[in-house]
Amino acid sequence: MAVDPLTAKILAKVAVQAATDSESRKRILFMILAPVLGLLLLIAFILYLITSPFSVLSQWLIGDEVNVVEDFQKQYGYNQQLGIYEKDYIDGSGQSYEGIIFTDGVTEVVYYNQLDERWADLPYGTDNIGGYGCGPTSMAIVVSSLTDQTVDPPTMAEWAYQHGYWCSGNGSYHSLIPGAAEGFGLQWESISTDDPQAVVDALASGKLIVALMSKGHFTSSGHFMVLRGVTSEGKILVADPASKKRSEQEWDISIILDEARKGAAAGGPLWAIY
Repeated sequence: MAVDPLTAKILAKVAVQAATDSESRKRILFMILAPVLGLLLLIAFILYLITSPFSVLSQWLIGDEVNVVEDFQKQYGYNQQLGIYEKDYIDGSGQSYEGIIFTDGVTEVVYYNQLDERWADLPYGTDNIGGYGCGPTSMAIVVSSLTDQTVDPPTMAEWAYQHGYWCSGNGSYHSLIPGAAEGFGLQWESISTDDPQAVVDALASGKLIVALMSKGHFTSSGHFMVLRGVTSEGKILVADPASKKRSEQEWDISIILDEARKGAAAGGPLWAIY
């Protein structure tokens, strides 16, 4: 079918306009989406820096950048002040927990509570032990139980402060746990939260395990505590520096590892100390 020249010209103009409009729409859509995509990529990159294994990052970072990222990952964690439940403050404050020793595990464990009236208000840096001292209190439990030294929470808090493990307004850097173990003559090893048998074996052999717990049964945010033994039925015994009541209960290993796994994702593994 023949098309007269005028009609052909009109059709061509319409086609060009349609193509131009399509390109314009694409450009406008790109201008709208570009900032959004950029923001999402930035958020993804920040999360990657926080959660990715350092060994992966080290493949493309060099020099001082490596040390900066490594240090950032080691220190990143939960605010341990926010981690203590209000009920723990109510139940635990104004009491003395002097002389408590747990004997139901392979290792006898000297128990300390960060809310003990003898030191809850004593300083941890410019913070206090009661609100921020789960890390030093956990390591005081470990050192006093595994060595012939008696190291109470104030002593450990001062040691942690002097050695740079206090994190202002947030509790303790994760590096406190292996640092204090070595500082007081103990050895340590990392255990994966995905290896329940390794946890059971370590506890059965008399080792104590320090875990950084995430939100759940023990904390509303982040909280160091000690795994102190395992029962014949495979239940886990703990020494929770914020709760004597929880320390007297037996816990399913799945609960412990599920809540510790999220803490490990933020930079803290399970530290088995002996």
